[in-house]
Amino acid sequence: MKFARLLGLLLVGIFLVPLAYADGSVSMAFGTVNGANDGQYYVSPYYGMLNGQTVTLFCDDIINEVSFGQTWDANVTNLATAVNTNNFSQTRYGGVTVSPVFANPALAYQEAAWLTTQFTSNPGDLVNLQYALWDIMNPGARGSDDADVQNWLMLASQNYGSINLDNFEIVTNCGPLALTGQVQEFIVQTPEPGTLALLICGMLAVCVGLLRRGQLIA
Repeated sequence: MKFARLLGLLLVGIFLVPLAYADGSVSMAFGTVNGANDGQYYVSPYYGMLNGQTVTLFCDDIINEVSFGQTWDANVTNLATAVNTNNFSQTRYGGVTVSPVFANPALAYQEAAWLTTQFTSNPGDLVNLQYALWDIMNPGARGSDDADVQNWLMLASQNYGSINLDNFEIVTNCGPLALTGQVQEFIVQTPEPGTLALLICGMLAVCVGLLRRGQLIA
């Protein structure tokens, strides 16, 4: 195994760690959809690029739009940081005073984040999950008479405390923010830090072992 190749893999792993957890401004690009829809809207998960890194996007924002191939500058807000500091000023629903959840954005975003964890295990219910996600930020997005959506909202209110807040980022177009007329807001699930740390440690151990045996060639 060539040293340069192994070093390249190690650098990729190191690069992913700060990207996943750093707040700040990023370049976003919207890519593709998974194909599920209700006849009017495509629903999450969607796929895009964050600073050139492929990410899965979950939309919490039904009252704005995004188009295929669209690029924009966005702010990334880590959910744990925002909750711990009570600062959601760079997010649409915590930073715009006319937001329906402006009085308690921490609860709304935590419930929304929990819902994003349910898409993979419920592939046959993506439409109802999406409307529940939209309904949290804009109550009544599908109507209070939809039992399936209401069930997901109830589950979100009961289970949001089970998630690791560090593992979620809110991606909002750069300000000044408005409730409508801008790019949709998304939630991104970030990699588990423990998994990335184990990967990097494992690669370092391989490097050390090969160096001792003289098997790394520059």
